[in-house]
Amino acid sequence: MVKHVDTTTSPLTLHPFTLSDAQRIKSGEIGLHDGWEGGYSFIDEPELIDQYVDAVREGGDPAPFGPYLVRRGDDGAAIGGVNIFGPVGDDGAVEFAFGLVPAVRGQGLAVFAVLEALAVIRSAGGGIARAEAEVANVPARRALEAAGLVEVARVEGAITYEFRF
Repeated sequence: MVKHVDTTTSPLTLHPFTLSDAQRIKSGEIGLHDGWEGGYSFIDEPELIDQYVDAVREGGDPAPFGPYLVRRGDDGAAIGGVNIFGPVGDDGAVEFAFGLVPAVRGQGLAVFAVLEALAVIRSAGGGIARAEAEVANVPARRALEAAGLVEVARVEGAITYEFRF
């Protein structure tokens, strides 16, 4: 069994979203930090929680892969999410995606979220971390590049980035 642990940098923490988190929220036990600062949250889209619960029940706990909440380090507020799609592929790659709420964009926190995703992927045995960004999403592209990912492919509207460990 894989132990769920928070991954912390000075400005933020990646907190694994667990089955117990999902069950607690579904039962109506909403905690102080379950909503996201300034907007969207898992609690606003119960179908996402249902899909996660179903996936865990069918395929087991995906840890260390799966969804993570990005929490601000100084107050614990949820400010975004990272999803790490496992298991490690035949080519050694693990894909991930990230996003932050509008209220915290432009503060450089996305780079830290990407760096922590890279750390999780590396510790899970990934040899390559892969992410995609829309061509028009310049802030996401800059965050990926600042974290050391490089462009490896481009198709209409999207760029694929990779980091090789």
